[in-house]
Amino acid sequence: MPSGPEEESWFAAQRALVEEYLERQRLEHRGVARFPSFHVYPHVSLWAVQSRLDPGTAGWWAISGDMPTDYIARHPYAAPREALQQFANRWLEMSDCMIRGVPHPQIAIGPREKWAELAPVLRTRGDALLFLAVDDALWEEWSRSV
Repeated sequence: MPSGPEEESWFAAQRALVEEYLERQRLEHRGVARFPSFHVYPHVSLWAVQSRLDPGTAGWWAISGDMPTDYIARHPYAAPREALQQFANRWLEMSDCMIRGVPHPQIAIGPREKWAELAPVLRTRGDALLFLAVDDALWEEWSRSV
């Protein structure tokens, strides 16, 4: 839940960003959660996205904030912490491919001529997410606050 008007406004903006992104990606779903499943205001927000085929169940995780907006299938990443780690690993792998100048075998991001500019940003954001995902103290505090 938001802790004040600024955070509430940021949640609304991030949710709208995720909804627009998923629409551009043509992901069929039944909606984005009203509040993020995990967040570090104003840097990152992780959203549960309801499955179209299994109403009431999250089918995907979407991420936004001061980083690329992206989504992954929820299964097998059932917990927010697992999802953050998967996003981090994915972005680090993509960054490595960009630095080597080879396309990722499954995911395309940005035009090739922008890879030199995008790779360090993706690496930095991936490292930041990984730092959050492996921080046991953060997750202990998070579980007490929900």
